[in-house]
Amino acid sequence: MTRELKIVCLGDSITYGWPWGPEVSWTTMLENVIAGRVINRGIPGNTTTQMLERFDKAVLKADPTHLIIMGGINDIVWQESFDRIVWNLRSMAEKAAQHNIKVVFGMPTAVDDEYIELLTQRIRDWIKEYSAQQDIPVIDFDQAFYDHDRNIKTELLSADGAHPTKEGYQAMFAHIDTSIFE
Repeated sequence: MTRELKIVCLGDSITYGWPWGPEVSWTTMLENVIAGRVINRGIPGNTTTQMLERFDKAVLKADPTHLIIMGGINDIVWQESFDRIVWNLRSMAEKAAQHNIKVVFGMPTAVDDEYIELLTQRIRDWIKEYSAQQDIPVIDFDQAFYDHDRNIKTELLSADGAHPTKEGYQAMFAHIDTSIFE
């Protein structure tokens, strides 16, 4: 007997769908196209440390088949160390794998701030390398926010330069290859 597809999306405001709410999030769009459940566990302002702290309640209690982990930008804003951020991301991925939950990483999105973007790119690079080593699928959400010359499409970001517009959330969703959940 095959288990019903159940995806938990663990993250921050960009998983949640801020500022419009979960109905605008890429998570809701995903649930509308798959044969299964998508559980949005995005909490605005969360760091990867906070995501790891609530992991058992937010993820394990839901008993999902898949987990999409997406975070890191709030850590940068709060000046968390790179080592702590990647330790948290790795710990979540390992904990999920120990419970036979298939892990997927969502790439942190673009931020229209040169310094934050530079630090975020370092996290993206680590996610790419770690995911390749561990055979973990990655959703390239960040690619939705760059043009062909790697300029940020600021029209897809809210006035704060960090959160997607409604069109930005749609562009993120367009980067999800649903075959990774089969």
